[in-house]
Amino acid sequence: MNLKTIVPICISVGVSALILVVSPNTRAKEPESVYRVYLKGKSIGLVEEPDSLEEYIDKEQETLKKKYDVDRVYAPEDLKIVKDITYDEKISTTKQIYEKIKDIEPFTVKGYSIFIKGIDTTNEAGDKIKGKDQTLYVLDKKVFEESMDNTIRSFVESENYDKYLENTQKEIKTTGTIIEDLSIENKVVVKEYNIPTDKKIYENTEDLSKYLLFGTTDENQKYTVKAGDTISDVAFNNKLSTTEFLIANPEFQDENSLLFEGQEVTINIIQPQFRLAEVDHTVFDQEIPYETEVKYDENKYVGDEEVIQKGENGLQRVTSKVQKINGQTENSVINDSATKVLKEPVKEIVVKGNKQAYRGGSSGANPNLQGNTKVEGNWRWPTITPYTINSGFGYRWGVLHDGVDIGVPGGSPIYAANNGIVVESGYKWPNGNYVLINHNNGYYTMYAHMMERYASVGQNVSIGQKIGAVGKTGMATGYHLHFGLYKGYPGMRGSGALYPLSLF
Repeated sequence: MNLKTIVPICISVGVSALILVVSPNTRAKEPESVYRVYLKGKSIGLVEEPDSLEEYIDKEQETLKKKYDVDRVYAPEDLKIVKDITYDEKISTTKQIYEKIKDIEPFTVKGYSIFIKGIDTTNEAGDKIKGKDQTLYVLDKKVFEESMDNTIRSFVESENYDKYLENTQKEIKTTGTIIEDLSIENKVVVKEYNIPTDKKIYENTEDLSKYLLFGTTDENQKYTVKAGDTISDVAFNNKLSTTEFLIANPEFQDENSLLFEGQEVTINIIQPQFRLAEVDHTVFDQEIPYETEVKYDENKYVGDEEVIQKGENGLQRVTSKVQKINGQTENSVINDSATKVLKEPVKEIVVKGNKQAYRGGSSGANPNLQGNTKVEGNWRWPTITPYTINSGFGYRWGVLHDGVDIGVPGGSPIYAANNGIVVESGYKWPNGNYVLINHNNGYYTMYAHMMERYASVGQNVSIGQKIGAVGKTGMATGYHLHFGLYKGYPGMRGSGALYPLSLF
């Protein structure tokens, strides 16, 4: 066959075939309006109506409705339904989409999320501890509001708190306390929220109150009272302050309340989930300790002494501003101009003999014995007055506070509580500037957070001698003196911290 005739025939056949393909008798599928379902950002299918999926979820989740006592259950938080157009993509049934959802994400119920911003702190080693952010969930906002109120009342006496809220506090005529300000230092955000049902949801005030106070909803730790137990003993032996014990056991009025043998008390460590800052205006009466003047009589023998004028403490009315965190005093500032002396102290005058008795032979004198190494029977208060006790001796938040924090103005003098020799003088964390004195009778006293130190290692100091100035160096939030008492060298085996106020 001639090639010239074959080519036109092939072209003719090809054109005919092309005409058949594009013939009007073959029509494309029309676009269809649908809804695309996304879960965790991924498409899981198409549905015809968005409302039908929500209704189906609610109908199928009767168990969740009964569990949380709610009227409706909703789709997962991150499920999105978006209008879309398809040409030939397969449309799923509502049931098929539901079955996919329940295997991937939990359903939700309407309620509230409570975000509590953590607050950074510093530990005793000086390391920064980042605050823990957390989100709590409740079905009813009243559960959170009532729980916060209960927890605040654990730290603030209810009657005073009510008067503060109602603005009915009365002016202080003699002594007393007025709350000037109460605030939560954490940022707290409450908003409506669809709560995933795999989250911990607080359904009642009791459980949430317990969590906000103790940091757990586990069963309370209990202690069975033994014969002779006191609240202070039980608290200390279980690493609680008496304040924390009373917070955990609100049925007791104060630390002098009686315990009976066999009684069960709560000994959980308090771990508040927020910081309640309180500022109080306080007026209180405080004794002014009398001074002792010693006179020497050359006609009396050494060891003889006579009180020729008995000392009497004075009395002063002190006004201060006290700052507390969760019921514990953090700082206090005394208003010197408002302090009034109600009764002047009377100085005690003691006459001591200065005449040596002759016993013959060697005197047995020790040339190395310093004249001020004898510890007097009466110890001297280490600061000026007036003062406040910002933090007592004992446990706080499960950590032993091995001294007392004495609140006085910054820069005011610090005195040696008795005669002795300085064995440490320097700076370290958490004490800041500090001085440690050996009183040569097995007892040591510590003076910490100083602004300045006036005593050096090896120096002999006398009772009442100025050894430093009050500061807030080291781990201190405000001006105060940390005063500690120890039996044995602190930190050495066999030594131990003692209650410093037992000296006075």
